[in-house]
Amino acid sequence: MTALADKVAIITGASSGIGHATAKLFAREGAKVIVAARRRAPLDALAAEIAACGGHAVAIAGDVRDETFALALVEAAVERFGGLDVAFNNAGALGEMQATPDVSVSDWTAIVETNLSSAFLGAKYQIPAMLERGGGSLIFTSTFVGYTAGMPGMAAYAASKSGLIGLTQALAAEFGGKGLRVNAILPGGTDTPMAQPMIGTAAGRSFVAGLHALKRIATPEEIARSVLYLASDASSFTTGTALLVDGGVSVNRT
Repeated sequence: MTALADKVAIITGASSGIGHATAKLFAREGAKVIVAARRRAPLDALAAEIAACGGHAVAIAGDVRDETFALALVEAAVERFGGLDVAFNNAGALGEMQATPDVSVSDWTAIVETNLSSAFLGAKYQIPAMLERGGGSLIFTSTFVGYTAGMPGMAAYAASKSGLIGLTQALAAEFGGKGLRVNAILPGGTDTPMAQPMIGTAAGRSFVAGLHALKRIATPEEIARSVLYLASDASSFTTGTALLVDGGVSVNRT
């Protein structure tokens, strides 16, 4: 039996990287998926690929910072597939890597809205829908940056992603008694388009890989498998966690 049979899931940031890999994995594991991102063309291609493999997907393009978009995703899950069981709020942005005194207020606000406020907006509408089904699994994409390691030039990114861990813990405590599990996944260096400013050159890739105990960078598919764990009943007693899937970057000193 597949891990997500008869489940309905929302996945944001699904046009590439971890979200894209997770959407395909969820569909293979039996979930009906609402895939969301800003870019329409790659979303449509993803939905078509899932359908060609016998899965079910609806693509909806929009901005996760928009409250009406957050509501629209939940409404689509309910109207098209009958409800909502899993939400993977994965959309995010790295922002410009620069000295903190050089970060403008508008740039800071944009990163916080994209990485943190969007997760709140998603949860605001996802939680009631999941509670109507007796509970579910709510998952956020955070990072080890600002949690186990500080990195120069990434203050807005670190602060916004660390805020997701606080949100995770608060929601886990608030809704655990109603059958809702809430967890955050903290990937290490992963070969995604967002990571290209750091790993886009041979020297950069070698440096980032060397930071990890495993001495390599993850594929999006590897991270997706840990998201599947949190989404499925395999993690039925797991809530409020900041799950490191970081190749040992948090412990490595070699």
